[in-house]
Amino acid sequence: MTGTAPRRTPNQAPQAGSLQARRGTPAPVLEKVFDSGSLSGLRSMILRHCLALADRDAAEGMVLVAHELSTNAIRHGGGHGRLRLWAADGRLWCEVSDQGPGLPEPAFAGTTQPEPSTLGGRGLWIARQMSDLTITSTTAGTTITASVPRTG
Repeated sequence: MTGTAPRRTPNQAPQAGSLQARRGTPAPVLEKVFDSGSLSGLRSMILRHCLALADRDAAEGMVLVAHELSTNAIRHGGGHGRLRLWAADGRLWCEVSDQGPGLPEPAFAGTTQPEPSTLGGRGLWIARQMSDLTITSTTAGTTITASVPRTG
């Protein structure tokens, strides 16, 4: 069918440009490429921007979600990533993208809490517990979009 948007499964987030065009969301208040050397500074930037957009509880929640997703992008997604942050529809939104090998089953990634004795493996689970999350993943990379209400 000509002129229609491609079908997406429930776990797939629209690409950033199409999200802005379809929802009329504002441009990101923060867009940053990051790597392991810039991760701690990124966390501070996210907090500063979130506090300007939402209450403290929501801002701190989004900081934790964004940090976990960014850390995963570094560890599993090629050593660097891109973060975008914006507010729309009464929510804070964060998108983290990487160019790693992708997730084998994105719909199930992070849906089960790891055993207490397991080292690692909690980042995506934590992000799922604290936010509404969508994942798009191919062999060319992963994009995770998370949102939290602007008031905690």
